Amino acid sequence: MTHTAAWHLAAGRPAIYGKYMAGALKTTVYLNPQEYERLKEIARAEGRAPAEVLREAVAEYTARKRPLLRPKSLGAGHSRRGDVSDRAEKLLTGMGRHE
Repeated sequence: MTHTAAWHLAAGRPAIYGKYMAGALKTTVYLNPQEYERLKEIARAEGRAPAEVLREAVAEYTARKRPLLRPKSLGAGHSRRGDVSDRAEKLLTGMGRHE
């Protein structure tokens, strides 16, 4: 077991092996020395690995810059009434009956 894996297990965190990072892509990021030291300081203060902090930062940045697109039909049937779910049975009466 690697030192990192042992640290994760001791800290109650899943180690980065097995299925924990399954499907993850590896990339290289170049940081200047000051950025790298700051990243390590933040990670150390939070008891996390620098890579974990960096993944979180990328996730927050990408969500802010490019929010997930929602289907245009979402909310298309908005009734502007707050009681639709309360009236569902009445509204659906007769639906699905073949005469």
